[in-house]
Parts: sequence; structure tokens; C-alpha cells
Amino acid sequence: MSAIAATIPRAVPRAQERLLDVGLFAVLFCATFEKVHWSFGGQVGIADVLTILWLVAYVLVERRPLPRTSAIVVAFFAAFLLVYLGGFFDIDNSQGLDQFTKGMVKFLIHFLFLIGAVGWLTARGKRFYWRALGWFTAGFAANALYGIAQLVLAKAGFNLDHALLAPLTGGASSINIYGAVNGQNIYRPNALTGDPNHLGVMLCVPLLTLTPVYLRLQRGHKLKWPLAVVLAFLLLVELATLSRSGLLGLLVGVLVLAVPYRRFVWSRALLVPLAGLGLVLAYLLYSRRHFFSVVISSRLQTGGRSTWAHFAVYDFIPQVIHLHPLLGLGLNNFAVYYEFVTGKTNFGAHSYWVAVVVESGLIGLLLWVAFMRYAYVRLRAARVLGRVLDAAGDAWGPRVRPLAWGMTAALTGTIAANFFYLTMQFYYFYAFLAFALALPVVFARQR
Repeated sequence: MSAIAATIPRAVPRAQERLLDVGLFAVLFCATFEKVHWSFGGQVGIADVLTILWLVAYVLVERRPLPRTSAIVVAFFAAFLLVYLGGFFDIDNSQGLDQFTKGMVKFLIHFLFLIGAVGWLTARGKRFYWRALGWFTAGFAANALYGIAQLVLAKAGFNLDHALLAPLTGGASSINIYGAVNGQNIYRPNALTGDPNHLGVMLCVPLLTLTPVYLRLQRGHKLKWPLAVVLAFLLLVELATLSRSGLLGLLVGVLVLAVPYRRFVWSRALLVPLAGLGLVLAYLLYSRRHFFSVVISSRLQTGGRSTWAHFAVYDFIPQVIHLHPLLGLGLNNFAVYYEFVTGKTNFGAHSYWVAVVVESGLIGLLLWVAFMRYAYVRLRAARVLGRVLDAAGDAWGPRVRPLAWGMTAALTGTIAANFFYLTMQFYYFYAFLAFALALPVVFARQR
């Protein structure tokens, strides 16, 4: 008996369990707070600090074996590591080596967090999963609320970043100024992210993930109208960013949801929040008709410098494939080799998928496609599980399947938006992947 008992994984002490819970909630809440960073050892953000602390605590405390999903993610981690280390030998200068080191550190932290987060979400069960998802959503809402405050105060001539963030981080930041109409600045809120387009693409995740869950909540549920208000508010901030990439991701995600949730198109649950948001937008547009007509027409144009920058980077792919087709130029080295075009040392690829091909070659691209396919497979398993639970009359059925559909739409929208921007390399995306991969495992016990 003693030998058998020795093989059973010990339970995590309650105090340590609470510590890991709170630590993960903090990481999820701050996953989108790019501006909260400090300049030592490069650029260290609050998400870096919190994630490293949580990973150390997780390794020291958790003794239960990883779930099969985490083990598969470990296999992907090893494959990516081999590809990136192979690309290291294509780097031929010290600047490229510095960028590779920075990129490798981020890669290690992101994937180790993904492995640990899937394991902890699975171990803690379904109620903890929903609490964690709530904290993740609260982080987006807090970021969006900061963006609205930033926008309102900027119109009054007040720099909120300078007042709140500068004393904390020692750095300089402000709201994005897109241009001016008749001497009036056009402000695009970037909130606590580094760019209004980042904010726009990031907001696709909560908007698309939670909309199906909201639509399936029964009338009178205590979260029905609070969730409606949050989603309408996030959509308002999404529009305020003027991000074409964000709207592209949102549109693609809506198309994914259009078939399974077509019966809700004319439902009161959908039309009432949209009507309320429409009234607010109608008032704003009517009160400043000329201003917004100029702004909107400028964002609909496709021949400006901004549009050129998004498409011009695709011309770089044939050159890189000719030079280093299999493993690319080295992780995080796009800016180094594109400096001769832009004159900037930190110019991003304006496309995550271009960056993947340029920095890790065709092998890296195929590996990323395989990894995303695995995420889709797990979400399909969650949809099937949700259908089974729903048919059995289980209380979790009306939650699991809509959440799986929402995450499928959010993943598809994010992938589409990243053809013209880069957010899949940020913490929030790996946090989202942790929820997506853990979903069928956490609720499979209900079956």
C-alpha cells in the first residue's frame, strides 16, 4: 500500500494553490498592458515579470503530471526551438545576434507559460476556468476603459499617459495622433497597448469569444445584461481605434459565427445592444459630420503610405526564400535586414505571417500552420463535447459549445488580422491559446 501511495501525485497545499491562482489571474489581467514596461535588460514589461514569477512558483509547487495537451505543446515547443536554433546560423552580425537573443527569451517565456497555463487550468477544473476567463476579459475591459479616458482627456489637452504611466515606468508615451481636420487633431486611442492597431486586433478576442456565450445565456441570467454592456463598450472602443486590421479580424470572425448563430440575427438579445450602440454612434457622427466624414474616407482609402507599408513587406518574401528558404534569416531579425528600406532599426513586418517566413523560413511557416491546425482540432473537440453535454441536458452544455465556437471565430479573426499586423507574438495570444487548448480537457470530465 505504501508503494502505491507513493506513486499518487500529492495535492497542492491550499495556500500554495491560492498563490498560483492569484498569480495566474494577475498574468491574464495584465496580458494586454504593453505600455507598462521598464527599460532595463532591454524592455521588460509587467506581463514578463508576472509570468516569470508565476512560472517559478508553478515549477516549485506543482507535482501532478502534465495533461496530454500540455505534452503535445511541449513537442511543438521543441520543434520550434530546433527551427529557431537552426536559423541562428544564418545570422551574420552582432545586431542580428542581439535581436535573436531578445526574440528567443520571449519565445521561451511565451511557450513555457502556455504549457504551464494549460496544465493549471486543467488541474483546477471548470469553475476555476470560468473565473480565469473572467479575469482575462476584465483585463481587456480595463484596457478599453483606459483608452476611452485617454481619448476624452486628450481632447481636453491632457496627456493621461504622462500623468499616470510616466511616473511608474519612467518612459514617454501618449495617445496616437492620426492627423488633423481643420486644426482639430484626430486621436486614435492605443490605451495600454503600444499601438491603436494592436488594441483593435486584440479586442477581437473578447468580442468574438464571448458573443456566442452571451447569446446563449437564458433571459434573466444575472450575467446577461452586464455582458451585453461590456461587449457593446468593447465594440465602441474597437471602432474608436480606426483599425482596419481590427475590423478585418472582426468581420472574418463574424462570418465564422454567421452559420451556427444565424437564428440570433434578429433576436432581441443582439439587436437591443446594437441599437443602443448605434444611437450613440449616430449622435457622434451627426454632431461632427464633416470631421468624421474626412476621417472615415481617409481610412477607406487604399493608396496611402500606411497601406503601402502593409503590402510592401510581402515583396520581401521572394528575396528571403531565394537566400535562406528553409530556416529564414533568424528569429526576430526582420527589422535588421529591412533597415536598408526603412532606415529604422525596430521596424516591424506589418504582417505576422511575413515575419514568420522571413525569420524562420518555409519550415517555420509549416510548423506554425501545424500548430494552428492543432488548436482548431482541440476547438472542434470542444464543440463536439459541448453538443454531447447539451443533448444530455447538462448545465454546462449551453456554455461549452458557444465558447468553443466563439474561440474558433476569435482564432480565425486574429489569424486574418495578422496578415496585416503583428499581435500573435504578444502575451494575450498565448493566454488565449491556453484557454482554447484547455477547454475540451477541462470539461471532458463532465461527459
